[in-house]
Amino acid sequence: MSNAPHILVTGASAGIGDAIARQYAQRGIPLVLTARRADRLDALAAELRGLVPCEVATADLSDPAAPLALFEAMAARQIRIGGLVNNAGYGVPGNYLTSPWETHARFLQVMVTAVSELTWRFLPQIRESGQGRILNVASFAGIAPGSTGQTLYAGAKSYLIKFSESLALENARYGVKVCALCPGFTYSEFHDVTGTRGLVSKLPQWMWLKAEDVARQGVEGLEAGRVVVVPGFGYKVLKFAFKHLPDGMARAAMARRSASIRDGR
Repeated sequence: MSNAPHILVTGASAGIGDAIARQYAQRGIPLVLTARRADRLDALAAELRGLVPCEVATADLSDPAAPLALFEAMAARQIRIGGLVNNAGYGVPGNYLTSPWETHARFLQVMVTAVSELTWRFLPQIRESGQGRILNVASFAGIAPGSTGQTLYAGAKSYLIKFSESLALENARYGVKVCALCPGFTYSEFHDVTGTRGLVSKLPQWMWLKAEDVARQGVEGLEAGRVVVVPGFGYKVLKFAFKHLPDGMARAAMARRSASIRDGR
């Protein structure tokens, strides 16, 4: 086993997480891959081991005990974590009262609490590495005004952006770089899981990004010291527009588009 610090990637079994793991493997950085689906993790790890040492640790981050268990598993294996990619996530379709509270509680555990706890537990090691990295996969939804449907999603992603900004300031003196990656609609399993594939497939082609491009821009932006990265020219234009439009106009524009991007039933 390599003694070099590893980068831990959550939600590594598919989509952006898979693509970010490949980016770091191509850079020769040892990896720990974690997600719920062991078969997919094993397949990816077997492929990437041709490039770098690669460990697998299955975990369901909706379980409040999972972050501590994952931290303790790394300690037991004597794996040092020098970087963390908080990528695991999903959406809950429908309006707020469509789902029981237990569904929302699991969502917040994965999207907010687990991210915060994993970062807190591994941050001392990340600081000690001297070249620590934290990449939080947020979303353009955290920048745009809130829409109907998936009510907690934008709030959770906005939290990741502010969390990343504060972490970046607090840890710069330790050589730790922190970045919030904020992609828009990306080709992955996300919309199949939430049951909104048919809805979002009607969106203009320019709004769709490839996971490989998102991952590359995120890793390159992090290495360049950028704290917030918005992939895609069209989304950069939208970010500028939302920033400069009066709040009421921005919210009105989102209200008109909500039906085409979220299941608001």
